[in-house]
Amino acid sequence: MNYEEVLRAIAGEIEPLRNVGRQADYIPALAKVNPDRFGICITTVDGEIFERGDVDERFSIQSVTKVFSLSMALSLMGEKLWERVGKEPSGAAFNSLIQLELDRGIPRNPFINAGAIVLADVLMSALAEPEADYLAFVREIAGDDTVGYDRDVAASEREKGYINAAIANMLKYYGNLENDIEEVLRFYFLQCSVEMSCRQLSRAFLPFADRKSDFAFGNVRLTSSQVKRINAVMQTCGFYNDAGEYSYLVGLPGKSGVGGGIGAVYPGRYSVATWSPRLNEKGNSVMGMKALELLTTYTSESIF
Repeated sequence: MNYEEVLRAIAGEIEPLRNVGRQADYIPALAKVNPDRFGICITTVDGEIFERGDVDERFSIQSVTKVFSLSMALSLMGEKLWERVGKEPSGAAFNSLIQLELDRGIPRNPFINAGAIVLADVLMSALAEPEADYLAFVREIAGDDTVGYDRDVAASEREKGYINAAIANMLKYYGNLENDIEEVLRFYFLQCSVEMSCRQLSRAFLPFADRKSDFAFGNVRLTSSQVKRINAVMQTCGFYNDAGEYSYLVGLPGKSGVGGGIGAVYPGRYSVATWSPRLNEKGNSVMGMKALELLTTYTSESIF
């Protein structure tokens, strides 16, 4: 497959979408990001890299980080994790309080905010140094020790994080939060603030695509069966209440973030990361979603 030529065609076709959507300006730090950026990077399981656009510029990966949180939590707890968080599509906004109350404090899946806050609580209870241990895992899976937190972004999110604070309080009310609310929120926002480039993010997602290699990074070890299930949750829940549309158009397990990033995988073949800050009404990158749709259309490569 000539991925270089495919990416060149994609870049040209999505150009009319450059001014469609708006960045996540409800987070003050993200409102300052240049919304006109776009990058895409493919990393194959054979080690080849194909890229186009702003692939070296780092951005806040936001909810894409939840894939790494789920990996750590599943490694630590195994199947018992699913007693505290579900694995069903939400069908509601990623920060819905109504859904959490209807489900009596058990988040519908680990990729909505309530589920990711529970994951943060799980890691805080299990890890000796949660902030350091989490970052060490992300650096190792990305193969880059320069990956880090953007503490200004984390502080900006906490400043305006009223709904997430309400979610944490409701989780605590239903007995699904073990640690101090403020400390859990601080750790959650710090996880969301991790900065990566498209190239780094594509590398970090490669272990979810590579069926030949064991998933073993530091103390995080997953079976091939567990990796398969993480991919399944990405496919059904990775794009908030846009997950059905994403599956219909793209057909790759993936996870988006309101920083404009998307990480996705074609199991057995490649991982891919895109970044463009302008979002649709569901909180997903407009150009990123279209680029991935075109990628699977041009290559006829998807899980379906």
